[in-house]
Amino acid sequence: MKRVSDNKLLDNYIKKHNIESIFDNEILEYAQLHFYESEEYILESGEIMEYYYLLVDGKIKIYYPFENGKSMTLKFYKDFNTIGDLELLKDMPILCNVDAVEDTYLIAIPSTILREKHYDNVKLLHHLVDSLSEKLYGTINNSSYNFVYPLINRVSSYLVEHLTDKNYIILNSSYLEIAQFLGTTYRHLNRTLKEMESKSIIKCGDKKIYILDINKLRELSKNIYVKPL
Repeated sequence: MKRVSDNKLLDNYIKKHNIESIFDNEILEYAQLHFYESEEYILESGEIMEYYYLLVDGKIKIYYPFENGKSMTLKFYKDFNTIGDLELLKDMPILCNVDAVEDTYLIAIPSTILREKHYDNVKLLHHLVDSLSEKLYGTINNSSYNFVYPLINRVSSYLVEHLTDKNYIILNSSYLEIAQFLGTTYRHLNRTLKEMESKSIIKCGDKKIYILDINKLRELSKNIYVKPL
């Protein structure tokens, strides 16, 4: 992690994402801008949360570690979002690991400052309630669709969610992690990908999936996933 001493860039991010609607000026005085390189870890489960983070540029991965050494991918955050809502409110250690998927900028505000001020800060309380509600809705929604829709629809939705302006998707997670996220097994995921290849919808590489028929992929996705929260 590198702390970026560029107040102009920090102010630009604050204005771009309307962060003044969340925090009063007395809190924003403590705001810092942190930069994480691709694949650098940001937070680790079990640590004390030193900063409440706001994702302002880049992409991060949230995953839950199990005691047996395995982990489950929960979400990818690409758009503006906040990290540490529950930990801030409950004053508890970090629950999930957070890694930078690509070069990422985060606005960091010391947790101690927020814990001192959030009880009498209406804007911040409204934000925390809204943020936790949206994340709960997204988790319930995605989990429900994992039970209802066939895997080919869920895989297609996952791929559409990670589309860029190129004709391929770079996989930043292993196939096992993707299978866990989609509520299936590695073998079932592999069979489904081969089925999609046989229909000339995609072509799988080592760490890339090439999109051969974007219209068919979007049709199969059925827009079943909300934006990653």
